[in-house]
Amino acid sequence: MEGVDHLASERSRAQFDVEEMKVVWAGSRHALEVSDRISRLVASDPAFRKDNRTSLSRKELFKNTLRKTAHAWKRITELRLSEEEASRLRFYVDEPAFTDLHWGMFIPAIKGQGTEEQLQKWLPLAYKMQIIGCYAQTELGHGSNVQGLETTATFDPQTDEFIIHSPTLTSSKWWPGGLGKVSTHAVIYARLIIDGKDYGVNGFIVQLRSMDDHLPLPGITVGDIGMKFGSGAYNTMDNGVLRFDHVRIPRDQMLMRVSQVTREGKFVQSNVPRQLVYGTMVYVRQTIVADASCALSRAVCIATRYSAVRRQFGSQNGGVETQVIDYKTQQSRLFPLLASAYAFRFVGEWLKWLYTDVTQRLQANDFSTLPEAHACTAGLKSLTTSATADGIEECRKLCGGHGYLCSSGLPELFAVYVPACTYEGDNIVLLLQVARFLMKTVSQLGSGKKPVGTTAYMGRVDQLMQCHCAVQRAEDWLKPSVILEAFEARSARMSVACAQNLTNFANPEEGFLELSADLTEAAVAHCQLIVVSKFIEKLKQDIPGKGVKEQLEILCNIYALFLLHKHLGDFLKTGCISPKQASLANDQLRSLYSQARPNAIALVDAFDYTDHFLGSVLGRYDGNVYPKLYEEAWKDPLNDSVVPDGYQEYIRPMLKQQLRNARL
Repeated sequence: MEGVDHLASERSRAQFDVEEMKVVWAGSRHALEVSDRISRLVASDPAFRKDNRTSLSRKELFKNTLRKTAHAWKRITELRLSEEEASRLRFYVDEPAFTDLHWGMFIPAIKGQGTEEQLQKWLPLAYKMQIIGCYAQTELGHGSNVQGLETTATFDPQTDEFIIHSPTLTSSKWWPGGLGKVSTHAVIYARLIIDGKDYGVNGFIVQLRSMDDHLPLPGITVGDIGMKFGSGAYNTMDNGVLRFDHVRIPRDQMLMRVSQVTREGKFVQSNVPRQLVYGTMVYVRQTIVADASCALSRAVCIATRYSAVRRQFGSQNGGVETQVIDYKTQQSRLFPLLASAYAFRFVGEWLKWLYTDVTQRLQANDFSTLPEAHACTAGLKSLTTSATADGIEECRKLCGGHGYLCSSGLPELFAVYVPACTYEGDNIVLLLQVARFLMKTVSQLGSGKKPVGTTAYMGRVDQLMQCHCAVQRAEDWLKPSVILEAFEARSARMSVACAQNLTNFANPEEGFLELSADLTEAAVAHCQLIVVSKFIEKLKQDIPGKGVKEQLEILCNIYALFLLHKHLGDFLKTGCISPKQASLANDQLRSLYSQARPNAIALVDAFDYTDHFLGSVLGRYDGNVYPKLYEEAWKDPLNDSVVPDGYQEYIRPMLKQQLRNARL
């Protein structure tokens, strides 16, 4: 039981109030109480067992998911859980399922793009799960280029209907979660055609399956697209393929909050601006950023606990070996990921506020902050999901060979998470959208239009192009103003350089394509500045609890200085800092790792994850890793028999043949 005693010893070293840090992580005492209660409710219910997922066949896995989602809905209704509590329950069940798309995209799409009449008709059915919906936008031939979608919705004035049709193989809807086997309805995106004229892509509510026997309705071909990466992982989800053969739907099933088609077949733009469509996109992407902090923190929790339990090398005369977490190479890889998990948590909180603010402004017909909100959520979705996917894989490697076992929880966590880099916008395409926003901001600087929000620093572009970093000692890098200025100067100079290089092209679009790699780097610099600045803003708040603020300051500085170290070429090339100052930043970073070390276990304890949710032998709260690894090995179905199936048929004849050869 050495591991148990060891982690208890680690926890006793904490220099801060762990319970108060849990509140900071959760966002409020109320949120902590809800998460704590619901996570334990799920963990204590044997119906939500998940440790056997990787040994199930695809059909068994999928049916098991249907059983769990049905049980989850039963518990939600029996306990009369609030929307917040129900959302936490689905989160802690920890299994990709059709309900993710129903609650996360189908309902928000109708809420964002439907008229009041449509909301009154469809939302009660959806909230009671009397219909189950998905979101069908991506096609076999087009994903990120929404304007290139091929599915058509042609208005028939004779019958007052739209005819939904898939004219080509590549127009097949492909990837929507929940579509393959479960969804009864979908929000479909198709090109609106009236009298032969194309009015662009619009949303339509389409019933896919019979409410009596669940068979596809006439004209609809629908199924699952097959196994995905990983063993259990995202294979619990029925990602689907869908084709339409002249399927008719009533005219009032076009989502008409933004644009409408009248009974006479006239296309009418409503007085609600088209930008409102972006509201749903902003909502979905801000939830993805919040999910990134959850996934990364989970991987970091596993890797940190195991790094404290695992011992390798360093023993003298047969003494105790060194804890892996005490090696600087381990700290320099692990602690920046720990800091990133907290950083993403806080920028996610801010994005939630931004979404609320934008929504209130939209309702008041104020669209001034929408372009910035769109750029922020696009860029931060890209930044956080890429960093998280890479971070989960790094945590697997930080756990050595045992991290490769499914029982570590890390291979499956990676397989579940990695599609986030592609869905809701390919990450490189999103960065290019941010770059366009930055180039437009730079181009308007001379017009007197003052940049606001996350681009406000561009208003001081002349100063930032000239400023010189004031760092003279390593400790100077602990000053928030110094860090912010360095990140602002780097971002501003990279954006201005791109804007200047674009002027060398007669055709701006040709220049944008040629310089796209530089533009994505400028977008990354801007997004990293946002995360750093929001972490610093968080530290200005009143944060109660002994030592909590001090630990957050250490994490904030680790995050910022690690980024500076990782992107040192940008900072040096743009002249933001000198080589000597870069060296001092590295010295300070090493010192910060030493300061974080005594609190590492307590900092991951603050995530307040149950062993059930972590789903990892290596990340167990009690640290009792090795007996449990040994125990898990014997649970594998391959160990059900001592002599393997197939021995008599394949192995024995081969061995006997070898024996006969040996006698010759």
